[in-house]
Amino acid sequence: MSESIHKRKSEHIQIVLNEKVTGDEITTGFESVRFLHNALPEIDFNEIDTRTNFFGIPQKTPLMISSMTGGAELAEQINRNLAIAAEERGWILALGSSRALIESSEYHTSFQLRKYAKTTPIIANLGAVQLNYGFTVDECRQIIEITEANALVLHLNSLQEVIQPNGDTNFKNLLPKIEQLCSKLAVPVGVKEVGWGIDGKVAKSLVDSGIAFIDVAGAGGTSWSQVEMFRSKDIIRKTAAQCFSNWGIPTVHSILSVRSEISSTPVIASGGIKTGLDVAKSLAIGANFAGLGRSLLKEATESPEALLQLMDIRELELKMAMFAIGARTIEELRNTDRVIY
Repeated sequence: MSESIHKRKSEHIQIVLNEKVTGDEITTGFESVRFLHNALPEIDFNEIDTRTNFFGIPQKTPLMISSMTGGAELAEQINRNLAIAAEERGWILALGSSRALIESSEYHTSFQLRKYAKTTPIIANLGAVQLNYGFTVDECRQIIEITEANALVLHLNSLQEVIQPNGDTNFKNLLPKIEQLCSKLAVPVGVKEVGWGIDGKVAKSLVDSGIAFIDVAGAGGTSWSQVEMFRSKDIIRKTAAQCFSNWGIPTVHSILSVRSEISSTPVIASGGIKTGLDVAKSLAIGANFAGLGRSLLKEATESPEALLQLMDIRELELKMAMFAIGARTIEELRNTDRVIY
């Protein structure tokens, strides 16, 4: 891998850990979603069942560790801790962008996590725009083979690419290439945003092209225009990035918009999800899974034990929300009528 990519990945980690990268004057929208408390839930808390499945793979919870990093020295430690904790708690594990795997073997180990997560669904990750910059179905197959992933997600990050030095900004005619990839890969292919959300119309065009799941990655969490603003040495791009600090579709609005257009395709809620209550709200308004990213990063730099404690808290919060509305299973939560906008 080139020094520049390694350097970029390392800088991303440090900026997300240490700077305010959540944008200004924009929220996820979860504050506008409330549950109608059920004073007599008529269920036993100890019988609450959070099990679900991801494309046929049984899961203990509907929770996911969202794509964060890879391809840097610190990323290897972070991803190892994430993988160990994901396997223990039964969370889906989404990898950071795997482009580096094809460009160099130097940091392959930061993406090779199957030895730590033997049963956990692993989602490999590639920028969709790379399909316009030489990445073919064969390269995508290589990524799946190296990571031993169960699925591939293509991320959409147009604004980030504009601000990033030497960014890849040709997003023309990607849909036909995505459709071809979906038809030729042996694993499910999904699409995710990186923090500005996906609307229903775009989601439908993707699903019609063969996309198997949508990760909305809405606004209100990490803003990658803000992250790149902190990195940029270009005063023009740095100043322009500030203008987009409140850009995007809030996570709640994105979930509702996507679900209004696609009825059965799995939806992953992510983008500023911090608590198990946020997870419960996500599922109640249409998501199948919920991903947490930046809110796990600090613990991920420390140890699996620190992560496991935090994951225990998130799972308890989810179960408490289910108990407080009388939902014994994830299916009952997803079909509850005790949600208020």
